[in-house]
Formats: sequence, C-alpha cells, structure tokens
Amino acid sequence: MDRLIYTAMTGAKHVFMQQSGTANNLANASTVGFKAQEHRFRAVPVQGEGMPTRAFVVDASVSDVLEEGPLMFTGNNLDVAVQGRGWIALQMPDGSEAYTRAGGLQVDVTGILQTKGGQTVAGDGGAINIPPDNNIEIAPDGTVSVIATFGTPNNVNALGRIKLVNPPEGELVRGADGLFRLRDGQPAPVDENVRLAPGTLEGSNVNVTDAMVNLISLSRQFEMQIKMLQTADSNAQRADQLLSLNA
Repeated sequence: MDRLIYTAMTGAKHVFMQQSGTANNLANASTVGFKAQEHRFRAVPVQGEGMPTRAFVVDASVSDVLEEGPLMFTGNNLDVAVQGRGWIALQMPDGSEAYTRAGGLQVDVTGILQTKGGQTVAGDGGAINIPPDNNIEIAPDGTVSVIATFGTPNNVNALGRIKLVNPPEGELVRGADGLFRLRDGQPAPVDENVRLAPGTLEGSNVNVTDAMVNLISLSRQFEMQIKMLQTADSNAQRADQLLSLNA
C-alpha cells in the first residue's frame, strides 16, 4: 500500500513536469536554433528506519537533444547556420561567453553585430562593429566583411571573424535564457573546423509528430497515476472498515 501511494503520488507529479517540458518543446517547434529537452525518471526507495516498502519517483535527468535541425535558405546576408557540430559564441554583458545555434543576426543602432535576442556576437577581437552604408558578407569560416555602398566599388574590407566553437556536448548546460554555457564557466577555444552556411537558418530540432504523440501518452500516464491513488485510498477505506468490524 505504502509503495503504491508514494510511487503513484510522485509519478503523477513528475509526469506533469514531463508534460510541461514536452509542451515547451512544442511551443518552440518553429523557434530558430531551438534544441529539445527530454526528461528521464526512475524509482528510488525511501531511505530511513521503518520505511523499507516506500518508493518514489525522481527526475533522474533532464537531457538536451543536440541533434541538428533542418536548414532553411533565406538569402539574407545576416542569416547563418552552423553546418554540422559547433556553436556561435556570444559575448554576455557580465563578460562571460554563451553559445547558440540561432544564427539570425542583426546590426544594432551602434553598429554592433548581435543576435535577434540582443546578445553581442563574439569576434576574434571582441565585438564586431559594422560601419554604416556598407553591405555585409559573412564567409563560411565566420569572417565578416563589408563592401562600401558608396565610393570605390568592390572594395572588400574584413572587419573580424565570428568566434566558432565546438566544445564536448557533455560539458554544455542550458541556461534559463535558452543559451548554452560550459559547466565550469570558462570560454571554449576556437575550433577552425566549424563552418557556417551563409544565407541560411537552422530550424528547431523538435519533431512535432513525436511530441504530440508523447503528450497524449503522458496524459494517459497521468490519469493512470491518479487512478492508482484513488485505488489506494479506496483499499485503505475498506481495510479500515474490516478492522472496525473485527474490533
């Protein structure tokens, strides 16, 4: 009885959490560069005197699915997608680095190259400043060049190079802002093998069909856990009645 109550109670709680995670994946199915999350659970016995029969469910791990999303051609010079493994480094306001696969870039009012979320793109010498009245070109190796709209035609000037990294996936953790960072908080080294696809964006790697099926399955699991709690309560009431009759 104890095992049923504890397992069903915590199971219902964590299935509800898993539903929230799956719903979040679905909500970001069209978010550029989004990586899905998976929740895994396991049963753990309660440790303590007099409680050998009790067990509960714990959130064993929340893993990030880092598989590549589909590439979508846009033709926009400020759109880039990482080809294969790798990340675009961002320079955060506190001086730390974060990493993203969302390569929809823009130039702010001060000329700084940023993401659509307003984070500064890290360059080989710091932030990359784009002068006005220039056409921007981003090469596959991350080199940012400009061609003046006025003056000498076809005069290409290289301004800097986007920092591209490829740290071990096991060392990456997702922050509350959706960006990834190294566990130790240190910046990752530049990886010369990482390449960009200019004029392209990487879509979300969420499989909408699988997520919908999973959401329906989780709903059924939640109902089953609640039914188990109701059954445990009903059995307990009947046991009390039998004990009252025997008293």
